[in-house]
Amino acid sequence: MKLSRNISIISIILSTIAIDQISKVIVRANVVPYQESHILGKYFTLNNVENTGAFLGMGSDLNPTIKLVFLMILPVFVLGYLIYYIFKNKDMDTYGLIALSSIAGGGIANVFDRIVFGSVTDFLHIDLGGVFRTGIFNLADLSVTSGMIILLIGSYVNRKKDIES
Repeated sequence: MKLSRNISIISIILSTIAIDQISKVIVRANVVPYQESHILGKYFTLNNVENTGAFLGMGSDLNPTIKLVFLMILPVFVLGYLIYYIFKNKDMDTYGLIALSSIAGGGIANVFDRIVFGSVTDFLHIDLGGVFRTGIFNLADLSVTSGMIILLIGSYVNRKKDIES
């Protein structure tokens, strides 16, 4: 059982990193930087941009030393602790395991980009006519966001189970 759990954790983290990195290689090679490519009209587009900051470019104007600390060094320690926590917490439910592994994989993929390329390649954009609109993001961001949503769903499901028992 323990080996299966550990393999699941490693599989989720590594597949998240691989899918993200492969998608970024394809985008860097095939999508002209800063040019919008329509996938589903103006609702879903590709935009190859390099993000030197964090979420939605926040922090891109920071001093290089502060950027190094807050966008590379600190995330490496946080992700290291997160992975340690995932492996050590044997009482974690399936929702938590999948969610935190997805968050770790997405975080590692983006930190890898910052270390290797000095920026993170973002390329997906959704605009549903003002009803719902995102910034430009990548699959690692999607994995982190999905992990957070899964944590919320798991929390709700587990709370409901606790109430019923």
